[in-house]
Amino acid sequence: MRTGLMNKLERASALDRVGDRLQPRVWSVLRPQRVKDALHGRWLGHPLHPALVQVPIGTWISSAVLDLIPGRRLPGHQGAATALVAAGTASALPAALTGINDWSWLWQEERRVGLVHAATNTLAVALYASSLAARLRGRHGLGRALGLLGLAAVSGGGYLGGHLVYKQTAQVNQGAPDMHRVEYGWRRVAEVDSLPEARVLAQRVDSVPVVVYRDGTDITVMLDRCAHQSGPLGQGNVIQVDGQACVVCPWHGSTFQLTDGKVVHGPSSTDQQVLPTRVANGVLEARLP
Repeated sequence: MRTGLMNKLERASALDRVGDRLQPRVWSVLRPQRVKDALHGRWLGHPLHPALVQVPIGTWISSAVLDLIPGRRLPGHQGAATALVAAGTASALPAALTGINDWSWLWQEERRVGLVHAATNTLAVALYASSLAARLRGRHGLGRALGLLGLAAVSGGGYLGGHLVYKQTAQVNQGAPDMHRVEYGWRRVAEVDSLPEARVLAQRVDSVPVVVYRDGTDITVMLDRCAHQSGPLGQGNVIQVDGQACVVCPWHGSTFQLTDGKVVHGPSSTDQQVLPTRVANGVLEARLP
């Protein structure tokens, strides 16, 4: 039943009327690339959103514990619960900002689920804000009731978020599984003399697609599937960023240094995997790190 409901949600094209209008507005508001990169979590090495959501969820659950344990009317319990609700509500804003930034770069089916995920969590924030207002006015019974409703809403939002990640693989490194398909030991890639200079060339290591980049005697072998959404880096352009040669994913613009795979610009928040290389008898070989 749950699976059928989520499949219907993924196919709910009516949500596109909202999502397709919202997506370009998010891009226009978060226009500076450095802002988008920071919100994606490029500096952290993985998406920032799942790290930030721990704060509101943790504080709200803690407030519910204080609201429900026996003796909640003892001195300090109500004040502590109110402080936790306030902290969770305040921390929900940056968590939501990182989430909407990630959402704007997802596939259409993922954006549909993400839109309902965002709406459910917005309801949770509204309920907790109302709970906080009631508690500050001394109406702690109402505040507790609104807080529990908010916890139910954020739990539903969390289920949708889990579906996005674990079923739809949103913001998961799409290229990493290819590493498990490379055999151990040095594997043949290509004849060195066949490699072009200063542009990427699509090749394979065993059955795994990779890109090869040659800069004089320096040769890089990098997984071809972009970490963000599996875009073919072998079809990407090579540009210079701060004096470093980089490849740009042709699908969403994630940019990686060709020397070490370091992500320079998102929406990818993780580096692209580079394989160790050697040249033996004029043949380029690569292996697992």
